[in-house]
Amino acid sequence: MNLTRAEALAMDAADPLARFRDAFVLPDGLIYLDGNSLGPPPKMALARLSETAAAEWGRDLITSWNTNGWMEAPLRVGAKIAGLIGAQPHEVAVADSTSVNLFKLAAGALSLRPGRSTLLAQAGEFPTDLHILQGLSELLGDRARLKIVPEAELLDALDEDVAALVLTHVHYRSSRRWDMAAVTAAAHAKGALALWDLSHSAGAVAVDLNGARADLAVGCGYKHLNGGPGAPAFLFVAERHLAAIRQPLTGWLGHAEPFAFEDVHRPAPDIRALTTGTPPILSLAALEAGIDLHLSVDRAAAEAKGGALSDLFIALVEAHCPALKLASPRRAKDRGLHVSLTHPDGYAMVQALIARGVIGDFRAPDVLRFGFSPLFTRFAEVWDAVDILAQVLASRAYDREEYRQRAAVT
Repeated sequence: MNLTRAEALAMDAADPLARFRDAFVLPDGLIYLDGNSLGPPPKMALARLSETAAAEWGRDLITSWNTNGWMEAPLRVGAKIAGLIGAQPHEVAVADSTSVNLFKLAAGALSLRPGRSTLLAQAGEFPTDLHILQGLSELLGDRARLKIVPEAELLDALDEDVAALVLTHVHYRSSRRWDMAAVTAAAHAKGALALWDLSHSAGAVAVDLNGARADLAVGCGYKHLNGGPGAPAFLFVAERHLAAIRQPLTGWLGHAEPFAFEDVHRPAPDIRALTTGTPPILSLAALEAGIDLHLSVDRAAAEAKGGALSDLFIALVEAHCPALKLASPRRAKDRGLHVSLTHPDGYAMVQALIARGVIGDFRAPDVLRFGFSPLFTRFAEVWDAVDILAQVLASRAYDREEYRQRAAVT
């Protein structure tokens, strides 16, 4: 790969999405390749947070639940997210965390498939997904069984006892992207539901839940959706399941009439039944600003640029850093917007890169992970990042004790 930096700069000059870089707060001199883990703040989000805190909370106080649309925010923002994931507005709500939503929808899947008890998942999934399913199965005893199988055996493990196949659309470590329509069809052929985790998909790659006939989905707001650290998550329930699905976390905002203050829970007749407690208004304000930004972008152009950025990264790494091995699918259409490389000293290498202003992250046991946002990543930054990575490898700059000391967050 003989692309020069000048040629990379020319690609940036011709990029129709380059203008979106100015929509974000990013430190000068930093190459941020970790938006797949925590997206940087949109300027609009910081302004929205300030307005919500000062005017709505600070001035209008509790009246804001009525006058400033706080009560409707989970559905309003959910309806906007629906436009990014191929859903109908009334099928999506913002609530809780991805983990809590997964618990609710996995239990909901069991309620929709009485007589079936197996929740089928892939070995090596993001740990919290497996842990949540494990906790649910332990809670329910013989009414639920978690079955974890290797990726290659996943579809063959579908049988007449599987209530739901629970799967991440884009894998957190490898970036492998499943064919949602084909996998959902395979689950349906066995009478099972398909529950998708969109945490590394929403805002990054094309998602068409209704086109794929998906049943249920969850996703987080702080990665590609730029909602901020700890941003609330979202959940999706296909319209055909809304009337029948039941979930165990029957909080008061999932009640048909929350302010009737009844002792007995009556679930709302719509997606509100899948919500639980009081929504985090400040976090929702930031998330809504991030969603509004994404809705202003041509999604096909964004995915194409993301693929081009990651293709360039792979080509440059293989040309100049042969000690690193590609751990992601080679074709852009088969992966998300992050690329994973492996090396036994991967953690130390990531720390050496961070010290030189290139922010990626590490995933045990040996994965260096780099994300490429079409909205703020520049082609010249990809070139510079690989140049610095090559220097770190050639000089063994990573071979220092301070780079091997594991921090709490890797």
